[in-house]
Amino acid sequence: MSYSLLLVLHLFAALVFVGTVFFEVLILENVRKHLPRETMRAVEAAIGNRARVLMPWVLLVLYGAGIGMAWQYRAALAQPLASGCGLMLSLKILLALSVFGHFVTAMVWRRRGLLGGRRSRVLHLSVFCHMVAIVLLAKGMFHLNWA
Repeated sequence: MSYSLLLVLHLFAALVFVGTVFFEVLILENVRKHLPRETMRAVEAAIGNRARVLMPWVLLVLYGAGIGMAWQYRAALAQPLASGCGLMLSLKILLALSVFGHFVTAMVWRRRGLLGGRRSRVLHLSVFCHMVAIVLLAKGMFHLNWA
């Protein structure tokens, strides 16, 4: 598959994933204060049901395309401290693996009935911070250079 196609797939999947996380953290969390508890539970259940169907596919495309793109940078990844791009890409990959770990943790907690309000909010906030860092690293890889 061509790098350009992988890039477009990766960008669209990232747009969906990052947009969903931003929506949940920056918008939905504030809406909670203005709606009755039962209404909010219904909204969260509906969003959660849709996310459980959509997000595995989004993540498959996001990570699959990311792996395909990373293969093009295998020389930089072999020596990540040799260039700014290699270092930032390595950090981006580590953060992406952590986000995947968050996703798996959320799925396990949900199945065990442990994904309550506080845990869910902490997970979302952590993923949000990871995503901000990933986006900054992705842009920085091509605009910041040292060594």
